[in-house]
Amino acid sequence: MAIPTAIADITGYAMVQKDGSLRMSRGIIRLYGIYIPFTETTCRSFLQPRRCMPQAALALDFKIQGFIHCKEQGINQDGSISAICHANYTSVSMGEDLASYLLRQGWALALPYAPFEYHALERIARYKGFGIWGFPDTIIR
Repeated sequence: MAIPTAIADITGYAMVQKDGSLRMSRGIIRLYGIYIPFTETTCRSFLQPRRCMPQAALALDFKIQGFIHCKEQGINQDGSISAICHANYTSVSMGEDLASYLLRQGWALALPYAPFEYHALERIARYKGFGIWGFPDTIIR
């Protein structure tokens, strides 16, 4: 759990790391309120350059095109920043919450202290069998 600090805004270019964290100019950012479990590594070959990462990180990488805007929530024990981050943020729109996006796609789990919305999105993804909640292609009978 993050240690609360003065809330700061962080805006800039983000590189998605294999664990689903974001590398930005201020350091490593972890999305607030979610846990991204390790998933199978796969490659995104339809775009160049080809990227091979765990499926959850690839989903996040696909969503982040350009700059993101984060609102710091605290500092984690490992020194990383816990933040709520949005893609496509503008002066007239908050854009899309990246943690909500991963939860809707089924690539993350809501942590106990996460907002109620995050828990609801996780349950919907689980019910629909998205992401980590999906069934393997082959079923052994």
